[in-house]
Amino acid sequence: MDPFTQGIVGTTAAQAIAKKDKLITASLIGLLAGLAPDIDIFIRSESDPLLFLEYHRHFTHSLIFIPFGALICSLVFYYTFAQRLSLSFRQTFVYSFFGYATHGIIDSFTSYGTLLYWPFSHDRVAWNTISVIDPLFTIPIFIFLVFAIFKGNKTFTVYAIVWVLVYQTVAYSQKNRAEEIILNHAQKTGHNVVTLEAKPSFGNIVVWKVIYSTNDKYYVNAIRLGLDHKIYHGESIDKLSIKKSFRWLDNKSQQAIDLEKFRWFSNGYLAVDKDESNKVYDIRFSTVPNQVEGLWGIRLDENKKMYEHVEYITNRKRDSASFKIILDMIFDNYEN
Repeated sequence: MDPFTQGIVGTTAAQAIAKKDKLITASLIGLLAGLAPDIDIFIRSESDPLLFLEYHRHFTHSLIFIPFGALICSLVFYYTFAQRLSLSFRQTFVYSFFGYATHGIIDSFTSYGTLLYWPFSHDRVAWNTISVIDPLFTIPIFIFLVFAIFKGNKTFTVYAIVWVLVYQTVAYSQKNRAEEIILNHAQKTGHNVVTLEAKPSFGNIVVWKVIYSTNDKYYVNAIRLGLDHKIYHGESIDKLSIKKSFRWLDNKSQQAIDLEKFRWFSNGYLAVDKDESNKVYDIRFSTVPNQVEGLWGIRLDENKKMYEHVEYITNRKRDSASFKIILDMIFDNYEN
């Protein structure tokens, strides 16, 4: 999730277990602890362009790391400001624990992938129920928390928690509905579906991007889910075949290692760019939900030495025209 949402969800958790007279200080600690796991964004390397992909949402986001992360937070908070606000170390730790604990779980509701079960599993958990930025999810939580603080009334904190649960329940229902409809659509067209995933488009749970694969292709469609549904037909693209697209690639080279690392990060959803044959994209994410063009990828180079890394590339064309398409889809004004 975006940092603002992470912070206020951490605030909600800390408020929920705080006494009324500690509501403000608990909120501050919950806010900061809710943000803390993303310190892993500083794990990066100038020589290895994919290191940050490997370690973002890694061990700092896992369930088993929560008490350790909370302890680090509580040590910092206690000796910098909490003891001056009449908090004991135990109280500081408890508020930090609940704030920190929300982070990895909330991230797992998105599509990016989180190592929630590290070190027991290196699978990137992605429940695909909410976009990394969703104002309709975030703004009501923020409003409830502000009322809780200024009125000194934890009833509003309860409202915030209820909103989180209700929104995620509706989102999960929408996800399942999108997958079922597109699966039926794919089967009617004669496709033998191997995998299928639905994920919300940017900032909403009304329009969903649905990717399904056959043995050799990916098919991308968008679907609008209101009282009824509407499918916005999209594009298809061949699955990545190393033997076909990169015959020259030595499987012992650093570029081959990087490609496999990128495959792990992308959960296997890789395809070669249609316009540039040395680019490989993660096709799970695109600004316009019925397009295959990825937001990030890697560029391979036949002329690089065995020890040289791939190049990491971004393709974030988030222009006004793309956002207008999403809005038109949401409000049923889009003509496919």
